Amino acid sequence: MSTSFATPLAPLYVLCSDEVLLLQESIDALRQVARAEGFSEREVYTVESHFKWHEVIASQQSLSLFGDKKIIELRIPTGKPGKDGGDALKEIVRNLSEDVLLIISLPRLDKTSKSSVWFKALADAAGRNVHDIASIELSKLPVWIQARLKRNQQSVSADTAQWMATQFEGNLLAAHQEIQKLALLHPAGEIPDEVVHEAVLNVARYDMFKLSEAVLAGDVARTCRMIEGLKAEGESIVPIVWSLTNEVRTLLSLKQETEKGGYLPSLMKQNRIWGAREQLIPRALPRLSSKFLNRCLVRTAELDRMSKGMDKADPWDATLRLANQMAVQIAKSR
Repeated sequence: MSTSFATPLAPLYVLCSDEVLLLQESIDALRQVARAEGFSEREVYTVESHFKWHEVIASQQSLSLFGDKKIIELRIPTGKPGKDGGDALKEIVRNLSEDVLLIISLPRLDKTSKSSVWFKALADAAGRNVHDIASIELSKLPVWIQARLKRNQQSVSADTAQWMATQFEGNLLAAHQEIQKLALLHPAGEIPDEVVHEAVLNVARYDMFKLSEAVLAGDVARTCRMIEGLKAEGESIVPIVWSLTNEVRTLLSLKQETEKGGYLPSLMKQNRIWGAREQLIPRALPRLSSKFLNRCLVRTAELDRMSKGMDKADPWDATLRLANQMAVQIAKSR
């Protein structure tokens, strides 16, 4: 769902999201409202290495010969403008005007970035017009898929919507493309299950961060699916083992500190834990003993040797077993 924007528009909007589709749809919606308010010109800048910030500032200060209002879209895909960019952004927000609509798009920012001087300058200038566009969680993805299909006067069964969600987890853009393909290939109404299964490719984007969330949630089936998906997509086992090792170390450290009387929310803040893990770890940690986590840590050292070719055992199978053991331990203690 794209963000809605009330009129009259403000001179600055800051949109943050890791979901390319939702971010672009929100920008499109904002641009459509702006067109209706007379913003007829548009300039787009993407911040890359050696970006010329002075060009944005010059564009912001130069109006059309015909007096047309314009939109400036400034894309910062890394979320890190650098020192020169930070200084430029502070100047840019000092020069806001009603004749120029400035749309700045960023990825989801961590707490450190949101505490930076440049982002605080943006937030102070934009006020309520800083929009964090959340990702669609797996549990809500079937409803999102049905809503998208409904736009095309189509639908699928609840079971198929759930199946599609597992295929498209982490890749809304691919989901959108497949839904559009279904609209082109099939008439309005409910699309039979077998037709959808035949048409939809497995385009799920599995990543090591979602894998940690699956383990912490005690979701054994999802953990298996994600590791198998990472392997099928040709991902390197090394960063996956590193991610799992880091998760075990973090959990063991938190467990030991809380057993000494430490306050878990403060400990998580110190360890820079936020997002889904901030919700999952307090539920998972009581179900994991220090003894179990120490055994897991020993196992991760073995995985590290396997992943680097120092042991002939299959690192994928070993990683799957360890991740499953952790997920099962969390699930069975509920």
